[in-house]
Amino acid sequence: MAKKLILLVEDNPDDEYLTRDALRTGGVLHEMVVAHDGAEALDWIFTAGQERPRTPDLVLLDLKLPKMSGFDVLERIRADSRTRTLPVVVLSSSSERQDIHRSYATGANSYIRKPVNFSDFVRAVQALSVYWLTLNESSL
Repeated sequence: MAKKLILLVEDNPDDEYLTRDALRTGGVLHEMVVAHDGAEALDWIFTAGQERPRTPDLVLLDLKLPKMSGFDVLERIRADSRTRTLPVVVLSSSSERQDIHRSYATGANSYIRKPVNFSDFVRAVQALSVYWLTLNESSL
């Protein structure tokens, strides 16, 4: 199986490290790039094919980001015909019903609350990567 590309949109260095470590620990060896704010994420996505080698196969999106919120990033992704079907999984520490509802209403494919326990986080990240990067058939 060819390596897929994950775009992690995360401004917290500790959460970035935990996500990378959870993927490694879970045996997920796909390529990962990180955007540290919403503007950087959109720049990465929309310059694919120009400055970047390819569009990501999966976006893991935090909601609370500097410069532009995760909701704004998701709206922009869904508004463009080139990225409308790009799988976007919100990976957030928020368990607020309004955040969950707004994420789905804006076009998130899935909403996963970051587990506090590392082993639970490893299992969650491993399960989402198996589904979105192995089982799911992308239209991109």
